[in-house]
Amino acid sequence: MQLNLYQIDAFTSTVFSGSPAAVVPLEAWLPAEVMQSIAIENSLPETAFYVLNQSGQYEIRWFSPFTEIDFCGHATLASAFVLFNQPGASKSITFWAKAVGEIPVTQLPGGEIELNFPELAPRPLVDVPAQLLEGLSITPNEYWVSRQAYFAIYTDQQQVESVVPRLDKLKELGPRDVVVTAPGQQYDFVSRYFWPANGGDEDPVTGSIHAGLAPFWAKRLNKSRLLALQASRRRGVLDCRVDNGRVFVSGRAVQYLEGIINL
Repeated sequence: MQLNLYQIDAFTSTVFSGSPAAVVPLEAWLPAEVMQSIAIENSLPETAFYVLNQSGQYEIRWFSPFTEIDFCGHATLASAFVLFNQPGASKSITFWAKAVGEIPVTQLPGGEIELNFPELAPRPLVDVPAQLLEGLSITPNEYWVSRQAYFAIYTDQQQVESVVPRLDKLKELGPRDVVVTAPGQQYDFVSRYFWPANGGDEDPVTGSIHAGLAPFWAKRLNKSRLLALQASRRRGVLDCRVDNGRVFVSGRAVQYLEGIINL
């Protein structure tokens, strides 16, 4: 069996930046253990697999080198990029994932790809786990939590860029990850994302967590349109809009390679 594979850098317009993802289109689902093995072999933050169903939606699943992931934004953007660049492609598609539901995606006139997520705003965290208290080198001002991650809220961008995670401690917080965030300098807000329990040390750009970050900062900054920077080593820029219980996250993508998987 031969499968097409695309490696896409998401939330960037230049290769070697943003967040890399592998995309593997399928005609029918492979066994989960085979998809996990492909993700391990790719050794990228995520590998996305999708299948076109009878309703015209693309069912999508995401795998890190460690495990299957409930929700991944950058690999969804990468998958949309692959589909939008097929001959005669539509400019609007819908993905479906078990843990998220429908994810409408549109290619905007300027070429950006807009993802339409459900709002997943965090709530204040009352009982802070000891591993979270001990897991960050700089103590944040506030702790919040969502289904996906613990949120550590800082005063400024410099603190976010300077914080050093104790990954052995943060790994014990699984299945939740940890995002550190603050108001930005040239951006409305900045963040970094640590996920030792699910994918690796630090994720380059995490589209999914902006379904929580965007509504948090929209309320705090009293604005519905925000420009975000994920301040990882590779860095990525996300244009976010909060509207009526939905979070729209848009960005660019670029193809790095195209290949064939031989099974």
